[in-house]
Amino acid sequence: MRLNPRPHTAYPLSGKVAFITGGGRGLGAATAMELAKRGAYVVIADRDLAIAERTAASLPDGLGLAVECDVTDLSSVRGAVDLARSTRGRIDLVIANAGILGVGGTMRASRPENTAAVMAVNVDGVTNTVTATIEDVIANQGQMVLISSVFAYMNGAGAIPYAMSKAAVEQLGRGLNTELAMHGVSVMTAYFSLIETDMIRDGIDADPHLLALLSASPKFMLKRIKPETAAAAIVSGVEERRRRLTVPGRWRPVSTLRGIAAPVLDAKYLTDDAVQGALDELEKNGIARSTVSR
Repeated sequence: MRLNPRPHTAYPLSGKVAFITGGGRGLGAATAMELAKRGAYVVIADRDLAIAERTAASLPDGLGLAVECDVTDLSSVRGAVDLARSTRGRIDLVIANAGILGVGGTMRASRPENTAAVMAVNVDGVTNTVTATIEDVIANQGQMVLISSVFAYMNGAGAIPYAMSKAAVEQLGRGLNTELAMHGVSVMTAYFSLIETDMIRDGIDADPHLLALLSASPKFMLKRIKPETAAAAIVSGVEERRRRLTVPGRWRPVSTLRGIAAPVLDAKYLTDDAVQGALDELEKNGIARSTVSR
């Protein structure tokens, strides 16, 4: 068997066909726009077809196609991919972007279905996307991009299912990049901190207890970036065939030294009154909410 790993050489996007899940809004929509600006045809797959159509219509030069897609259902993803293939003839680039934060709270106060919902979208959804598109990407020696998070390696107290899911995506990306190298395919795992999207505004900013917990974290963790900034970084990473992307850059040393930084931060959380107080309020609120809903 002859290995054929793709080097870190330029990957021009003009004429390429990109398939992006969760492409109707937030980071997905911003990435679709950035891809189109650089000449790619973008298939915007989203559970909300109306939003996907609106985003597709906003792309320049008719470079967008909206398809309905529920990433938690493999048959739905396959159907969206079939439509994309029949319309454009190929798929070169896949961006598994669809994801949710879930309901903030401690595991003690969390209902099992909340964890299941996060894993269904953030883990099953990514693997379904990979499964449905992998042969297309191999055929064109293209690329895949998996959206992980810095919470793949940071303490996820208060949002453990989300952190768990992003750690799973990290492992998928690392392993898949190794497995697909022989086919000339590269896989980039992208790590972001807080992006100014509806997911953050509705999931964190709207929950005073979760916001208080986050505010008690080290200040560098609180830096937020715009979707357009994250999208430009993703697309530039694709053009460079990068295997790893971390934005903002201040997180790169933390990632590199995670074996040291993570235990230090864990120890801080254990003794930090603000963190423990925020977790206590988050748990009480979650238990109260769960009791009312029963």
